[in-house]
Amino acid sequence: MTQEKSLENSSIGPIVSSSHLATGAMPALSEMEYALTVASNAFGRWMVRCMSAAGLSGLTPLEVQILHSVNHRDREKTLGDLCTMLNIEDTHVVSYAIKKLVSLDLVIAGKRGKEKTVKIADKGAEACDKYKEVREALLVSSIQSMGLEEADVSQIAAMLRALSGQYDQAARGAASL
Repeated sequence: MTQEKSLENSSIGPIVSSSHLATGAMPALSEMEYALTVASNAFGRWMVRCMSAAGLSGLTPLEVQILHSVNHRDREKTLGDLCTMLNIEDTHVVSYAIKKLVSLDLVIAGKRGKEKTVKIADKGAEACDKYKEVREALLVSSIQSMGLEEADVSQIAAMLRALSGQYDQAARGAASL
C-alpha cells in the first residue's frame, strides 16, 4: 500500500492545499486542484530543464510551450492561433515570448495579410528534436515503467481538457459577478 493511499484511509483525510475548500460539497475537487497545482509546477520545471539538457537554456515554461506549438505540424501560426491552442487570454505574454524566440533565431516572424505570423526556424526545430530525445530517454521510459496503458493516459488527457472547459465556464461566470 502506498503512503498516499494509507493517508487517505486514515483520519488525516485527502491531500489538499486548502482545507477550507475541501469542506464544501465536493472535497475531491480540492484534492484534484492541489494535484493540478503540483503537476503544473513539476511540468513547468521539467520543460525548462529538459530544454536546457537539450542545449537551450534560459527559456521559461511558456516559451518552451510556444516553441513546440510553433513547431507543431510545421505550419506558420498567428498570435491568435497560439493563444487559442494554449488557452491564454493575455496576448501580451505570448507576444513577448515570441519576440524572445525570434531574437534567439528559434522562430521566424512573418506576415499573412495584416496579421503577424511565426514559423519554426531550423534552429528551433533542432531544439525541439533534441528536447524529444531527452524526453524519450528520461520521461517516457519512466512513465511506461509505472504500468500506465497509453489508452489510460489518453483518457486522463481528455478528462483534463474537459475539466478545463468547466473552469473556463466558471471563470466567465465569476467575471460577471
